[in-house]
Amino acid sequence: MKYNIKDFRKEFGTEEKCLNHLFKEKYPSVKGYYRTAGRKCWTNSAGHQIHPLADTIFKKSSTPLTVWFEAIFLFSIAKNGISAKELQRHFGVTYKCAWRIGTQIRKLMEQDGNLLTGTVEVDETYFGKKGTHATKFKNKSALMGMVERQGKVRAHKIGARETHIMLGKIKANISKDATIMTDEFLVYAKLPKIGYENQSVQHARREYVRGGIHTNTIEGFWGQLKRSIRGTYHFVSAKHLQAYVDEFAFRYNQRLSPIPVFQTLVQRASR
Repeated sequence: MKYNIKDFRKEFGTEEKCLNHLFKEKYPSVKGYYRTAGRKCWTNSAGHQIHPLADTIFKKSSTPLTVWFEAIFLFSIAKNGISAKELQRHFGVTYKCAWRIGTQIRKLMEQDGNLLTGTVEVDETYFGKKGTHATKFKNKSALMGMVERQGKVRAHKIGARETHIMLGKIKANISKDATIMTDEFLVYAKLPKIGYENQSVQHARREYVRGGIHTNTIEGFWGQLKRSIRGTYHFVSAKHLQAYVDEFAFRYNQRLSPIPVFQTLVQRASR
């Protein structure tokens, strides 16, 4: 379903509309409460108050909800992400405010869901500053990704390609009924010992596809992730890298959803 800027402005063009939507999303079955004049809360006849912004990304923010909601909309339609500088220019806010808005919206994109099933490709990569051949892995972060063919992706910063970390991520994210496709990295040779079927290609021998055995899907995700981060954000520190990985994993996972990405994010923001 397409959701464009006209739809957005019609539904969330005023502060009142944004606030009412959050109240209805967060308290769908609550009755007997009325909007308190001049405040962002609802009150019943006994004087009890409900604050729909409590425990949300909007809590204690002086930024208008219309700005928050439009920023969420921009994130929902941006294939390559939205930088804090772009938010700053778009809304005329300070860089600190724009950075906080982007950071809070990325929290709505944290990865969750059921175990991956079917045919699952697993691969790892490095992300960080470029260096010489001798220092190409220095100051870089290791990332591990798992993707269902025609399905969802999971991607995590793992720090180092250590066996127990990688196998732990696989067990936490992939069903034992899945068939795992990998390259020849030695860690994956241990997969049958922990109950997984594993088929691999030998990249070192320039073998990239053998029948239906390949890791092209997850490598395609890595390529999109790296191009987008370097093109939009230019640089991401290791401290914040997982939040940006979550952002692009969320976009990838929403590509086949019948629900507009914006609506999914607003639902998460109301929790």
